[in-house]
Amino acid sequence: MKDRVALLLAAFWWGSLSTIGFLVVPMLFARLGNPAVAGNFAGQLFEAQSWIAIACGLILLIHFRQKADAGFDAATRMAIGLVLAALLLALLQQYVAAPRILARDNLKFWHAAGSGMYLAQWACAGALLWRMGRRTGA
Repeated sequence: MKDRVALLLAAFWWGSLSTIGFLVVPMLFARLGNPAVAGNFAGQLFEAQSWIAIACGLILLIHFRQKADAGFDAATRMAIGLVLAALLLALLQQYVAAPRILARDNLKFWHAAGSGMYLAQWACAGALLWRMGRRTGA
């Protein structure tokens, strides 16, 4: 049962990253017509996404730490590594890149860095989901 809940959390994390980053935010810029307004909304969505990442990541870390107590195998180590990497990327994006983007401090660089962090977080969460689905699939 705990494995299935953890799988759902990983799916929620990856799905929310996918939906916000690849569907909702591009639609904001395409439909609102005003990049400043769309950017403001996008920033709020990315902040909410960071909190989703933090919550899901911490709960998944607890889950995998409990699994590690039963036996610290390579799959559990890899899962913990993916969760930690994705969490670190979410935190860096929110607390390093986002403030600089809002301040328009070297905007081109920080927007590219923040986008890269988001994409890398998406890849880590996706790899975690893939690996978990393979392990718990029936």
